[in-house]
Amino acid sequence: MLKGIPKLLSPDLLKVLCEMGHADKIVISDGNFPAASVGRNAIIVRLDGHGVPEILDAILTVFPLDTYVEHPVNLMEVMKGDHVETPIWDTYKEILKKHDGRGETMIGHIERFAFYEEAAKAYAIVTTGESALYANIMLQKGVVKDA
Repeated sequence: MLKGIPKLLSPDLLKVLCEMGHADKIVISDGNFPAASVGRNAIIVRLDGHGVPEILDAILTVFPLDTYVEHPVNLMEVMKGDHVETPIWDTYKEILKKHDGRGETMIGHIERFAFYEEAAKAYAIVTTGESALYANIMLQKGVVKDA
């Protein structure tokens, strides 16, 4: 065990986060996301018993978000004609604000099929048991700067 590391960050997930370099992307997916097919070339880490918000919060304790792009965080847009509420996005905004002063200004939205295309290029996909719809979130890694 390690001190200061959220228990949710398994050794496998910590290894993936350490291996990632600047501008690499990781997707934290909801339970409906086709991780196995979209992520054929990605490392897939399964955390089925957990929701996206708790995983996002844990990852952001150790994961710097990219400061060289406008939107280092991207959400999957709701499809036109799909009348779905996304209250989980408000939870994400609070978590992001807690970990990064840019808060919700760093969030972008990507059309559903374009999101799949971007996710196919991700370094890793973390699959969850999240039941909220449109709960997929993609993070782009930044650099750790000396204080």
